[in-house]
Amino acid sequence: MVTAIVMINAQREQIAETAAAIAAVRHVKEVYSVTGEWDIVAILRLPGYEHLDDVVTGHLRRIPGIARTQTMLAFRTYDSDQLERGFTLGLDESSSSGDGSV
Repeated sequence: MVTAIVMINAQREQIAETAAAIAAVRHVKEVYSVTGEWDIVAILRLPGYEHLDDVVTGHLRRIPGIARTQTMLAFRTYDSDQLERGFTLGLDESSSSGDGSV
């Protein structure tokens, strides 16, 4: 399974309609309206890399209202336990209260 994160610039007056159209595309699992440089973020779960071009170029880029996209591929997944351990790397026991504060 391949996970791709697609950041999307959309025409401002069509963000809601564009997001709904994106959500209807096969292999799109989550769609978010976000702040910052990008307007929409879509999370794709693909059976293989060969499906990426079909979904992004063949479907997403053809949706009216999409001005620009940038795609990132995820190469590793971390569960919440791994993330917690990762954020405490380098901290010794005396510098951490155990409640997540430093």
